[in-house]
Amino acid sequence: MKVGIVSYGGYVPTYRITPKEIGNVWGVDGDVISKGLRIFGKSVPSPDEDVITISVEAARNMIKRCEVDPQDVEAIYVGSESHPYAVKPTATIVAEAIGAVPNLTAADYEFACKAGTAAIQTCMGLVASKMIKYGIAIGSDTSQGAPGDALEYSASAGGASFLIGRENVIATINKTLSYTTDTPDFWRREGQMYPSHGGRFTGEPAYFKHVINCGRELLDAVGKTPEDYDHMVLHQPNGKFPVRAAKKLGFNDEQIKTGLLTPFIGNTYSGAVLLGLANILDIAKPGENIFVVGYGSGAGSDGFDITVTENIKKMDRGPNFSIQSMVDNKKFLDYATYAKYRGKIKLREV
Repeated sequence: MKVGIVSYGGYVPTYRITPKEIGNVWGVDGDVISKGLRIFGKSVPSPDEDVITISVEAARNMIKRCEVDPQDVEAIYVGSESHPYAVKPTATIVAEAIGAVPNLTAADYEFACKAGTAAIQTCMGLVASKMIKYGIAIGSDTSQGAPGDALEYSASAGGASFLIGRENVIATINKTLSYTTDTPDFWRREGQMYPSHGGRFTGEPAYFKHVINCGRELLDAVGKTPEDYDHMVLHQPNGKFPVRAAKKLGFNDEQIKTGLLTPFIGNTYSGAVLLGLANILDIAKPGENIFVVGYGSGAGSDGFDITVTENIKKMDRGPNFSIQSMVDNKKFLDYATYAKYRGKIKLREV
């Protein structure tokens, strides 16, 4: 049997802030920023939310909507660039929270925004080789942006979890491949609170080079054209880059729209492409094909060719679990509250 997605779940924090609210503080026209980035609001984690709680909620939602016993899960990998602990894995806490047994392999992944897709590839290999029955891959972040920096208008929070296996697959993963180079467009050293980036350099030759090359190689590998797909999702650092890249690859607006969430919740980094895929699966029909290309700065892209199966009809895709319901459930903050929640205000040591 083919390896594929058995279940999935996501989580997006309720709180939001608009580019206009951020821009007002820094003397910048937030409406211009919003139009330029095509971002109308971004999610903000509450003070008691972090990558661990987001990962746990996404994994619990995933488990609730399927009949798999958590004790049959033999691998958990959590991809993020904002793990709460520098030395202490997120994955072990997720395992404990969902009731997985101790005899499993678990680890945290880091490859900027594609750590979650790398986790999926790892689970695929272990499942295909029959080393494990089920594996969980999570992409989750509470992404950082320095006060006043361009990233502050887009860096947000959220995550998604995918259960990978061979039985009762709701979507088969027909092919995966990657395109990777050493392109330092975005980085954060140990101990630094906020990342640095190459500004316009992050578009070319970073994002577009990797996403488009990976996408073209995937199309060639599976012998398909953009017209063969019903949906597609690309990594979305803002609302404009994925649309431009999709058009270069030959996809249209109708194929892009369901997976494009960044305009409404911002860039969830490791969670971005996975939340987009989850939103597509919420409405996908049996037999539909999905084209996925993630991207992580540093730099690399992972591509996936996916086909939805008849099993998806059995899955609970109602409002209790849907990604769209989480996107729509929002409460806006002023900048002062946002800064407090994100720890941007530091107490002076005496």
